[in-house]
Amino acid sequence: MSRLLGIAAVQMAPVELDQAASFAKLAAEVRRLSAASPHLRLIIFPELFLTGMATAARAVPTGYVDVVAETIPGPLTTQLCALAKETGRWLVPGSLMERNGSDLHNTAIAISPAGEIVARYRKLFPWMPYEDIVPGTEHVVFDIPGVARIGLAICYDGWVPEIARTLAWMGAEIIVQPTYTPTADRDQEVVLARANAIANQLYVINPNTGKAFGSGRSVIVDPEGRILAEAGSGEEVLTLTLDLDLVGAVREYGTAGLNMLWKQLRDFPPPFPPASLGYAAGEIMRGLGDLPTNASVVKSQVRDDLPGPTQPINVTAQTGSPL
Repeated sequence: MSRLLGIAAVQMAPVELDQAASFAKLAAEVRRLSAASPHLRLIIFPELFLTGMATAARAVPTGYVDVVAETIPGPLTTQLCALAKETGRWLVPGSLMERNGSDLHNTAIAISPAGEIVARYRKLFPWMPYEDIVPGTEHVVFDIPGVARIGLAICYDGWVPEIARTLAWMGAEIIVQPTYTPTADRDQEVVLARANAIANQLYVINPNTGKAFGSGRSVIVDPEGRILAEAGSGEEVLTLTLDLDLVGAVREYGTAGLNMLWKQLRDFPPPFPPASLGYAAGEIMRGLGDLPTNASVVKSQVRDDLPGPTQPINVTAQTGSPL
């Protein structure tokens, strides 16, 4: 039986400079989607939605971000966990401004239908010099048991191919990438979402903020780089049922039936991380079949200085345990 996952990528504008009203808007939408579409299991919102940021035409008041920042767990995540449990849905409610001592992080969380925070990801690549936060230090994946392993990224992370590649090496079949882009580079972001999907043979779910807050054009991209759904500039919801067996098929038989890149990375890892760090057989490689080769290629590419295909990857990020 196919591994199917009903998802909703919500392109929505927060309530300007009002965190409580923005949460109320998010909660109403989660309840509406849950009632209208019982098959939906994962609902995703844009980056920083719950901060209630200012519109693209207005500057955020000095000190506002510091006021809305919270610890995780904290009062806001308690409300979000209760909402997930009430509706029985997996939630990635965009990203939050997390207070960690004297540091502020742009942090995405994943909440299970049991109301538990199962993953917390601090943005690795802030948009400098505009984003005044402390970068995170680890890549994060989590599991929807029996269905999919999901990697978390946030907005500008998509410009760093090493982030998507590492998540894929850790076994991610989907990258969920909440975004808040009001700027003119949304065209490039859509290209990068497709490129990251193609290069790693996985789904990319990339919801952006809409209306007066962002440039919209949220996208859902399949493992061969096809845009399955794309939003306009206003408020709308992209809903799809993803077939996770397609990820396995593309990795086994190749993009367009040709490019079996993960088998080649397993058997003939080039000299770059994570291959050169001993991750020649990451989680993504498990279960893949043989790579057809000819004798001359095998003789010229086998290297004695790298570990063999039985070397496991050391996955240190969250993979489903409650925080």
